[in-house]
Amino acid sequence: MTTSIQVEQAADVAAECVRYPSLKGKSVLITGGASGIGLAVAGAFAANEAHLTLLDINAEGLARVSRELKSTHPGVAIETACGSTADEAAVERAFAQAETRFGGIDVLLNNAGIASNKPTLDLPLDEWRRVVDINLTGVFLCAQAAGRRMTRKGRGVILNTASMFGIVAAPNRAAYCATKAAVVSLTKVLAVEWAPFGVRVNALAPGYVGTALIEELVRAGRLDLATLKNRTPLGRLAKPLEIAQLALFLASDQAAYITGQALVADGGWTANGYM
Repeated sequence: MTTSIQVEQAADVAAECVRYPSLKGKSVLITGGASGIGLAVAGAFAANEAHLTLLDINAEGLARVSRELKSTHPGVAIETACGSTADEAAVERAFAQAETRFGGIDVLLNNAGIASNKPTLDLPLDEWRRVVDINLTGVFLCAQAAGRRMTRKGRGVILNTASMFGIVAAPNRAAYCATKAAVVSLTKVLAVEWAPFGVRVNALAPGYVGTALIEELVRAGRLDLATLKNRTPLGRLAKPLEIAQLALFLASDQAAYITGQALVADGGWTANGYM
C-alpha cells in the first residue's frame, strides 16, 4: 500500500531533482511506480515534464500517486495501468495504453520487484518461482515489449532495477541474488544486441534505500538499521532522491555513450571487504 510517507518522499524528490531539458515531453513507462524507488523516480520525471505511464499491481496506490503527482505538477500527463509485469497480456496492455496516449515509449524504468529473505534449505519452490517470475521474467517481458517498439523507432532507453545483491552475494537471499544477478547479465545482453538500433540499456544497482518498506521492516524487527549503517562506509542508507537522480541522468542525453552498465549506488557497501 502506498503511504503518505512515500507520497511526501516523491514530492521532495520532485522539488529537489536536477532538470534535464532532453527529458521534457518524453514518454516514460515505470513499473512498480506506486511505491518505493518507482514512486521516487516518477516524481523526478514529472518534475522534468515527462509524460508518465505507471504500471503496478496496486490499483489504490496508482490512483493515489496519480492524484498527488498531478497536484504537485498540474501540467503532468499520467496514465496508470493495473497489472503484473509477469503477465504478458497486462504488459502489452500497458505499453499499448502509453502508445495511444503519448505516441510511443521513450524510456522504460523496469523497477517492479519483490524481496526474498529465507534460508535456502527452507526456500519453497513456489516462493522461488514467484521471485523469478517477478524479478526476472517481468523484467524480460517489459524490456522485450519496449525493445520491439524502440528498435523500430531507432532510439530509446531501458533502465532495469537490479541491486547491489546482483553484484555481491548475501546469505538467505538465494532467489533474490540469483534474479538480480540475472538482471545485470540480461541488461548487458540487450545493450549489445540493441545498440545498433539506437537503444541504450543500463541497470541501476542500489544498496539499501530509505523507503517506507525499509521503515516497515525495521519496525517489524526484520532489519537492524544500526547494523546496516555501520556496514556501509558512508554510514547511511541511500535517499530515494539519489536513486531517482541516477535514473534521470542515465535516461538523459548526457548519458548518450553509456550502455551495458550496472551502476552501483550503495554507499561503498560492495567495495567494503572488511566486516
